Amino acid sequence: MAGLVNAGKNLLLDGLVDGVEFVSLHTDDPDGSGSDEVSGSPYERQSVEWAAPDSASVSSASAIVFDVPGSTTINHLGYWSASSGGTFYGARALDTEQTFATTGTYTIAIGNLTETIT
Repeated sequence: MAGLVNAGKNLLLDGLVDGVEFVSLHTDDPDGSGSDEVSGSPYERQSVEWAAPDSASVSSASAIVFDVPGSTTINHLGYWSASSGGTFYGARALDTEQTFATTGTYTIAIGNLTETIT
């Protein structure tokens, strides 16, 4: 057997959740820099609380609710160390692109933000 067992994978995920304290929405693939983040009132990054890693997976421990300005289409979620500026750790595509004709909210339910090491 080669590779990490779940205990090792959970250790790596512990590092991820220690660093990723905020999440962002993006209008296009944020590349390696966190580009294309949504801008304009009332948008702001949201804090994320994580459950303890288990079985090589970690999930959000609370709902995450973003206010999104009108005339905005979102399709990616970014991981950050801070509410503004900070270190960008990466991104994932949203399951479904969503367009907001008017100001609205985008909600990620408890446990629906998950990262897994395979």
